[in-house]
Amino acid sequence: MVQTKKIALYMVVVFVLYTIITSPDRAADLVQIGFEGVSSAAQGVGEFMSQLIQ
Repeated sequence: MVQTKKIALYMVVVFVLYTIITSPDRAADLVQIGFEGVSSAAQGVGEFMSQLIQ
C-alpha cells in the first residue's frame, strides 16, 4: 500500500512538472484559480465565524 502511494505521488509530480514545462501560461492560470478558491473558502469560513460570534 505504501509503495502504491509513492508511485502515485511520483506520477502526480511528473505530471505537474510536465504541465508547467509544456504550458507555463496554462499552469499559471490553474494556480491562480486554485489560490482564488482557497481565498474565497477562507473568507467564507471567516464570515461564518463572525456570524456565530454576533
